[in-house]
Amino acid sequence: MIVTDEAKNPAIASIESMIRLRHAARELHGFPNSPVRQITSGSHKSRIRGRGMDFEEVRIYQAGDDVRTIDWRVTARSHNTYTKIYTEEREKPLVVITDLRATMFFGSQRLKSVAASEVSAALAWAALSSNDRLGGIVFGQEKTASIKPRRSHHSVLNYIRSLNNLSAELLNPRQDCYTLAEIFEETQRFLMPGSTLFIVSDFLDFDEHSHHLLFKLVRHSKVYFCHIFDPLEEELPPPGFYAVTDGDRRTLLNTSSKTLRDSYRHTYQEHVKHLQKISDQLKIGLISFNCSMDIMQVLGRVFGKHSRKKK
Repeated sequence: MIVTDEAKNPAIASIESMIRLRHAARELHGFPNSPVRQITSGSHKSRIRGRGMDFEEVRIYQAGDDVRTIDWRVTARSHNTYTKIYTEEREKPLVVITDLRATMFFGSQRLKSVAASEVSAALAWAALSSNDRLGGIVFGQEKTASIKPRRSHHSVLNYIRSLNNLSAELLNPRQDCYTLAEIFEETQRFLMPGSTLFIVSDFLDFDEHSHHLLFKLVRHSKVYFCHIFDPLEEELPPPGFYAVTDGDRRTLLNTSSKTLRDSYRHTYQEHVKHLQKISDQLKIGLISFNCSMDIMQVLGRVFGKHSRKKK
C-alpha cells in the first residue's frame, strides 16, 4: 500500500457506502439460471415442468398428468383431452465468497479490500432485488463470517457488517489462517447445489490444489470469479523512490531497475493468463475489477439491463 495523507483507515469498507449500493444494484439483471434441485418459490424458471405460476403450452393429455390441469375449452373444441403445462418458479440461491486476507490490504488509490467489499455488497443487493436468497462467507486473516442463504434485508445487512468488521481487522496485520484452496474447501461444504457462486478475490495464491477443488464447485453450480486488482499490480510506478507500508513497517521502494520492472510486469501477466485459462477450461465467468474504477460500471456491463452477453 502506498502511503497517502488522506485516508486514515483505508482498509475499512464503509457500511454507509455499501448500503447506498442497493439503489444501483436494482439495475443489475440476468444472473444465470443454475440447475435447480430445491422446490421453493423464487423468481427463476426451472426446466422442471409442473403446476406453477407461468403457463407454457397445451398438449395432449398423458397418463399420470394432473386432471386439474385439463384445458376443458381446448378439449371440447378438439374432441381430444388436452392438458395445460406450466413452468414452475424455483429459487436459485446466490452465494458470495469474499476474500479479505492480507494480500487484499493493498492499493494505490483505494484498497483491494474496500473494492472487494463493495463488489460483494452490490452482488448481495442484486440478489435481493432479484428475489433470490443471499448467503456467503467472508474470509479474514484469522476469522470468518458465514451468512446462511436467506431472502431478507437482514441477511444483506449482516453480510455488509461482516465485510466492514473483517476489512477493519486488516489494519492489524496477522498471519493468514486460510489459503485459497482452503477457502474453496470451506465453500464446497457451505454451498447448496444449484447455487450461483461469486468468488471475490485477487486469487494470488491459486495453485493446483485450488484447481482441483474448483472443479468440484463448478460441477453443481455456476461460478464467477470477481478478480480484484490494483493498477500497481500490473505495472510499477515510474522510476523513482516510493514510500510503501504493509500496515506495520515502512520502507522505500526503488522502481528504477528495468530488470525489476520487466520481471514484475511479466509475473502479473502470467497470473492473469492463468486465471483466464482456468476460467475458459471450467467455463467460469471472469470479471475483472480495477480498484481505480467504479465497480458498478463493471457490473453494469455484465449484468445491466441492456447487456446481451451470454451468461
